[in-house]
Amino acid sequence: MSIQDKFVLSGRVAIVTGGVGLLGAEFCKTLAEAGAAVAVVDLNASASQGTADALTKSGYKALAVSADITDPESVNAMVEKVVSEYGRIDILVNSAALDPKFDPDAAKKGIAPGAFEDYPLDDWNAALNVNLTGTFLVSQACVKQMIAQGKKGSIINICSTYGLNGPDQSIYIKDGERVAYKPVYYTVTKAGVMGFTKYLAAYYSGTEIRVNALTPGGVFNNHDEYFVKNYSAKTILGRMANKDEMNGALLFLASDASSYMTGNNVVVDGGWTAW
Repeated sequence: MSIQDKFVLSGRVAIVTGGVGLLGAEFCKTLAEAGAAVAVVDLNASASQGTADALTKSGYKALAVSADITDPESVNAMVEKVVSEYGRIDILVNSAALDPKFDPDAAKKGIAPGAFEDYPLDDWNAALNVNLTGTFLVSQACVKQMIAQGKKGSIINICSTYGLNGPDQSIYIKDGERVAYKPVYYTVTKAGVMGFTKYLAAYYSGTEIRVNALTPGGVFNNHDEYFVKNYSAKTILGRMANKDEMNGALLFLASDASSYMTGNNVVVDGGWTAW
């Protein structure tokens, strides 16, 4: 098999949670272009359908599935729908996650949004439920199908540099004033995703079910100019990532090109964690 052939996903079926997100949509497109049939999974049904329709119109195989990843019944129904449509599950990308949501009442309390000292418990619990419990539930449901198919598959969990290192809160300062803090839940849940990755990889020792993490650095998404400047100064490459710059690593982990890799982490961060 040539090296090019190792990246081909023809005949395989992929599930991408958070499939309409900034990176999730890129992952869906990448897997489809490599030949996989892709289930675009998201809580937003209309957005999921829109992403799937765009792929279908481009000549790819795609299925829209609306699911609440924190609800076991919804997750199981999603998996059943994918298997009913395509007959199997070969690749799972756990990309769904809550983006940092700052407390709207923080300013009234005289503190910067996201401050640990007064971070809302409801926001903490919601993030744990989506970022960790959701990843657990979807993986649990999908791996049962992978086992039934001969104990083979690739699970890719999307981590973050803030799951490896504590956030540099200085990048949230504008003109000498504190604008916000990166919330505590983000580092905690993304570190948990990394731990879950290692656990699951070790658990399926002796099988061909591989579990790895992909850790992106900051991806530009119409951020404020002050933030882009502050963030970019912390990277070796001197800039934020473009949204398509995680796709190569994602395809590597999903394909046979990474067949001897499990329980590990691919970091694509422009050098953020190298110094």
